[in-house]
Amino acid sequence: MITATAPVFTEYHGFQIKDPEGPVADDLDASHNGLVSAYLGDIEVATGIHTGDVEVTVELHAEPPGPAEGWEEIAELSWRSPSGEALVTPLMHDPADLPSLAWQGPGSYRLRVHARGRDTAVDHATGENVVEFYLLQSWPAAPQEALLVKAMTDGYGAGRRAGPPRDTLVIDHEDSLDTPSGRERDILRRAGRGDHS
Repeated sequence: MITATAPVFTEYHGFQIKDPEGPVADDLDASHNGLVSAYLGDIEVATGIHTGDVEVTVELHAEPPGPAEGWEEIAELSWRSPSGEALVTPLMHDPADLPSLAWQGPGSYRLRVHARGRDTAVDHATGENVVEFYLLQSWPAAPQEALLVKAMTDGYGAGRRAGPPRDTLVIDHEDSLDTPSGRERDILRRAGRGDHS
């Protein structure tokens, strides 16, 4: 097992896992498990805080590990890496100082996301005062259905699961640009494509 821990800057309630050569996952909406989703090929991990640092630990395994103890929410999804370079990345900044989750090169993987502390400062900006923690376990695996492993004490995740599908992740740009959240998401998506108009 390879393990590493680093702060990751989160914006607009999340951080991503991206591959520079293309999509890593099929679309999966936020109502499925309240913790990890996929949109436009990127994996998105939902944070309770709006803006600030969270602590992320990456564990790279050759075989499927068991879920770790002491976490409030745990969810899994299958993903793929076209390049073998899948990185934990803030929405609008350079990748975090963590190893590639596709540590065995291009191919199919399974990702298990663990979260703790998402109810501590919901919707707030925390700066460098870390109140949320994440563990990302990755291992090579054939594609399987997404799975909610544990959801017991996290009110933020329960709220996301109770919402209508895609309520916080997908913006219909023709209808939603008249709302602040629609404009913010549109700016983020265009910036991610290098369109700063």
